[in-house]
Amino acid sequence: MIIDFNKVPKQGKIWVFPSSRKFYPQEIAGLKERIEGFLTDWDNQELAINSGYLLKYDRFIIIGADDTSQSLSLQTHDLLITFIQELEKVFDIILMDKINVCYKQGEFVQYKDLKDFKKMMKAKGVSQKTIVFNNMINLKEELDYDWEINIMDSWLGRFLK
Repeated sequence: MIIDFNKVPKQGKIWVFPSSRKFYPQEIAGLKERIEGFLTDWDNQELAINSGYLLKYDRFIIIGADDTSQSLSLQTHDLLITFIQELEKVFDIILMDKINVCYKQGEFVQYKDLKDFKKMMKAKGVSQKTIVFNNMINLKEELDYDWEINIMDSWLGRFLK
């Protein structure tokens, strides 16, 4: 059952899917429709899941689920991953690659292959003040404090020292 993302509890599970490119304005309505359709029917062994989503920076799909009263089964996770893979095909994007780096460049969010990002770091194209996205977070409360972080607070910081 779809709910407002703000109603997903702080201890609720989240998944962050960074897109390999910014979503085009003409794609947003169709993307929201597909996500809402999936979340409306998404269940956990025939029990409705209270779940919501956010689209951030026209680049990230964030799915949140209230798993505080029930553990989500592997089948439930598989359904989500299958859905995300379908989105990848429909919109010709990559959403499942969490190793590539998303970072802020001024007010814009950029996406780089890890190898290219390391080259940028060596060429001083990235500073110790760069903000990167930690897409490995998995609790909603982490979205506020541990998602957009200074590069020096991330595993990438060791390459700048």
